[in-house]
Amino acid sequence: MTSLGISRRLGATPQERGSVGNGSCPDLFELSDGRFAVIGTDMTADLDGKLPADASRADYEKIVVITRDTLLRAKSDIARL
Repeated sequence: MTSLGISRRLGATPQERGSVGNGSCPDLFELSDGRFAVIGTDMTADLDGKLPADASRADYEKIVVITRDTLLRAKSDIARL
């Protein structure tokens, strides 16, 4: 069994996006098993009741928000997947 790891970052580093501290560091990573990890703000409490009727969330899942800039800078990396 192989251990799970981070294969690569998708998009620019937080510093390249202008983050100068620990308070604004959303990030996207591709994992060694093909899944993706997101560092973002946990907005589960605010958005859980606002999900569309055809969407749901398991108890162990969170709704995580990242900045638009974070996702747009990852767009070219995502397109190559």
